[in-house]
Amino acid sequence: MSSGRFTSSVGTISGQRRMALILRLLLAVVMLIFALFPVVWIFSASIDPSNSLANQQLIPDRPTFENYTNLLQGTSFPFGTWMWNSFKLAAITTVLGVFMTAMAAYAFSRFRFRGRRSLLQTILLIQVFPNFLNMVALYVILRQLGEYVPWLSLNTHGGLLLLYLGGVLGVNTWLAKGYFDSIPRDLDEAATVDGASSWQTFWLVIMPLVRPILVVIGLLIFIGTYSEYVLARIMLTTSENYTLAVGLSLFIQNQYANRWGVFAAGSLIGAIPIVLIFLIFQQYLVGGLTSGSVKG
Repeated sequence: MSSGRFTSSVGTISGQRRMALILRLLLAVVMLIFALFPVVWIFSASIDPSNSLANQQLIPDRPTFENYTNLLQGTSFPFGTWMWNSFKLAAITTVLGVFMTAMAAYAFSRFRFRGRRSLLQTILLIQVFPNFLNMVALYVILRQLGEYVPWLSLNTHGGLLLLYLGGVLGVNTWLAKGYFDSIPRDLDEAATVDGASSWQTFWLVIMPLVRPILVVIGLLIFIGTYSEYVLARIMLTTSENYTLAVGLSLFIQNQYANRWGVFAAGSLIGAIPIVLIFLIFQQYLVGGLTSGSVKG
């Protein structure tokens, strides 16, 4: 009798586990469809010769890759230049932004100096205000700065890079500081006893340990800068200096002649660097965001 009850309970548990597994798989399939549907729809629009979203079908009647050909081989719009401009600005902003963020976070985490708390609170307070509030001020600053430093003026990548660097330091400094705080100070003291300077301690001891959060910050900076539109649209005025987001917007700004197919094709091609970089560094993403949340 007891053996029969045991077998029945085991069968019940196995059935519950099987049902839970099926439900998880169904949920995963639904989430996958939800995530992939926009990509499939954009690809469908890119191979639709009608260049319209009004009568868009998931499978076009006469699919063609003409939009890709016009985009890559056409001379009216320098798509390759736009994509290179975005990649160049994003890469430089990422490298400089990560390095400057690491130095600022290390200083706030390890050193005690007058005004430290006030500076941290000010950095946090600035993040409360939306970015569009300072657009006019940034425009005026670049215009006046260009009178003394031409390569940092309006319609220059140097000026836009300066604005990007100023924008990425605030929240990322707070994010990195939390991770730096989780690194035991005993390592700093041991390095000092061994004769290391503050710079050597930072570069040779601490930096290798905070690599996960730096990769996360680099990903966030690259993705945000690569796809940024508002600042680039305001500060850049000539087509050869446009970034990818600004250049692609030209295809959908004409009320009577929008080229949605070309826009969709350019969006898919432009997303390739983001996807590749994310796939390469995704292993650091979760670990970098969660490790610094626990101090130990």
